[in-house]
Amino acid sequence: MSYRLPPQFFQHDVLEVAPALLGKILVRQFENGSIQQFTITEVEAYRGTEDIACHASKGRTARTEVMFHEGGVVYVYLIYGMYWMLNIVTGRENDASAVLIRGLKGISGPGRVGKALQLDKSFYGEDLSTSKRLWIEDTGIKPEYITTPRIGITYAGEPWASKPWRYVMKE
Repeated sequence: MSYRLPPQFFQHDVLEVAPALLGKILVRQFENGSIQQFTITEVEAYRGTEDIACHASKGRTARTEVMFHEGGVVYVYLIYGMYWMLNIVTGRENDASAVLIRGLKGISGPGRVGKALQLDKSFYGEDLSTSKRLWIEDTGIKPEYITTPRIGITYAGEPWASKPWRYVMKE
């Protein structure tokens, strides 16, 4: 039996929440009423204003504002003018941390995740505890995982580019 994760689940340090999301079920109810469930298989942690790879490192902006909210809300942003990236805000108010959902079972890559979920700007700030179109459920499964450096953040330099903050569920 699965249940929707409460806001408190997300209101911890991003380095605790990120691996805990592996094996959880991301549920999406589409406009036509159909519901699809996806197992979260790969995530990356972005840890607040001190993490140069994190968008919040540049401070509070219109783009990053939601990252400074209490954990349990959605942070989406558009890259390359075509892919919406799904991030889950974590921590307490003003922590400015988030987990990027990089992979779902059968879907590899954050751009493909956003496309499969049909994300758009309207998801920005969505509350996962009350949303009728996107939420995360716990199945009680705690899968094994590996850690690696995050992908595509060489611009952040060291030590940020080498932090093992990418979590991948073992098959």
